[in-house]
Amino acid sequence: MAIDGLRIRFFTSVVFVLIMLAGIMAGKYTFIVLFGLILAFCLWEFLAAGVEGHDPSQWWLRRFGLVFGLVPYLAATAFQLGWMDIRQLEMLALLLLPTLFLVFLIELFQNGPHPFRYIGTVFTGLLYIGMPFVLLSLAAFQPNGLYRMDLVLGIVLLTWTNDTGAYLVGSRLGKTPFFPRISPKKTWEGIIGAGLLCLGIAVALGFVLPGVPTAHWLALSMLIFLFGSLGDLVESMFKRSRQIKDTGSLLPGHGGMLDRFDGFIFHLPFTAGMRCCGCMGREVRRKPFKRSNCLHGEHHQNTGKAMGGNGQSPTCCHKRRGYEYV
Repeated sequence: MAIDGLRIRFFTSVVFVLIMLAGIMAGKYTFIVLFGLILAFCLWEFLAAGVEGHDPSQWWLRRFGLVFGLVPYLAATAFQLGWMDIRQLEMLALLLLPTLFLVFLIELFQNGPHPFRYIGTVFTGLLYIGMPFVLLSLAAFQPNGLYRMDLVLGIVLLTWTNDTGAYLVGSRLGKTPFFPRISPKKTWEGIIGAGLLCLGIAVALGFVLPGVPTAHWLALSMLIFLFGSLGDLVESMFKRSRQIKDTGSLLPGHGGMLDRFDGFIFHLPFTAGMRCCGCMGREVRRKPFKRSNCLHGEHHQNTGKAMGGNGQSPTCCHKRRGYEYV
């Protein structure tokens, strides 16, 4: 049975990693969809666990919290891509703020056993889960709308390194409890091992993803190590308060989506916030085309008259522009 459990866990991990890498590396639209779905699943699991006994009378409350947790993320993404201007964003905020007070009216008519605890669950979900993804969206796109795949990929890889390193090192060498009141299985050995592995991966990222200087990767790795580890404890505290082992069962062998992204969510206000403040990475801009870089330069000179005298072809490779760091 234990072997079957390990196989399920391994298979889930492989599929999960492939989906994550494909969503991040395929482009900005797959990034938006991928992390929008992750946000939705995490928020739904948190809201469901926060309602005592999954009270069916709270059907509207959970869906209200889910929608209002997604709207800020989608609005921030639309703004970064130029689909909304600052005035439209301000108008949306003015509409959303009074609408949030509907949560009190929902509880007023639902007659739930703990109305203000349920209301608190909704607002906590918006702050604890919704807002970090807004910061992720702001960090993933530059003001000119370019998608920073390298930055998102590096943050995710460092988060995985921290989680996996703490588990592997702790399970093999761990002897000294780290925070037994909340998570008895976590050890100092696992925490230290995770930190060292994060530093090693940060150095490697400095060579593989040069858009962010190595010194910035190192600083980022320490933020992820510190706040990612604390975020895991915060989610464990939440599960203990609700007396549940996992927040869901979406990922066989791993639990729910929130169980996998607890550290990621908690470090985003610090890591993505660091990027939003302009303290990490170099800006990327489109390279202007230079005729000397065109493989067909000689061909254009010989056939310039045939192409209208300017030596340019509508379908030529010189219309493809690359990117450069500044």
